[in-house]
Amino acid sequence: MSVIIPAYNEEQTIGQVVEAVSSLPIEKQIIVVNDGSTDGTYKALEALKAVHLLTVVHCQENRGKGFAIRQGLAHVQGEAVVIQDADMELSPTDLLDILKPFERDNVQVVYGSRFLNGRGNASLHNFIANRLLATYTNLLYGCRITDESTGYKAFSTELITRLNLTCEGFEFCPEVTAKILRAGYRIYEVPVSYFPRTKKEGKKLRFWSDGLFAAWTLLKYRFIPKTELFKSTAHDELR
Repeated sequence: MSVIIPAYNEEQTIGQVVEAVSSLPIEKQIIVVNDGSTDGTYKALEALKAVHLLTVVHCQENRGKGFAIRQGLAHVQGEAVVIQDADMELSPTDLLDILKPFERDNVQVVYGSRFLNGRGNASLHNFIANRLLATYTNLLYGCRITDESTGYKAFSTELITRLNLTCEGFEFCPEVTAKILRAGYRIYEVPVSYFPRTKKEGKKLRFWSDGLFAAWTLLKYRFIPKTELFKSTAHDELR
């Protein structure tokens, strides 16, 4: 698997994340995209490169999570691609469970759901906001998912590298979800652990404002022509 880790000002946790992913008993490629960090993330990554086999991409300016992921996709070599946040809200040990469904021929997309087995460690307002967004997604696209905005999203490399992504920031999640569902693919879910951090600890996502933008993004792409879902060279492969 190829693990893309977008990182912005994560000097406190990036080392822990890289160590945890590196220790997984599976063949892997780790790609860290430093999204124009202004703290010690750059130095931390350079030090990690001396110890671990990493592909590190340093962006000159902060453009957002979506942009960082798109930069990482250009370096992917694995058969599957997993997005791993640079904090420790989600446990890298769960990546092994996320990859298991790919053993079946018809699986192209797997999400690690924080809410498949209930609320877990999420705060009440976090849980409600995410459940509302998942329900909204299900109504729009006729699917049955429990966690649209999860940080753990995994794809077959063949699919995600063909998808025509334009995201810059946190709209990566609703854009990739919308386009995958619009193209007719099913999203499989597996439960994952969740250890939410606070804004003081570095939380960047704003639940309600980012949630409303996600809702708009999901609605916008619900009616996009199918010829625009994939990069131009792959139009003839649409379902």
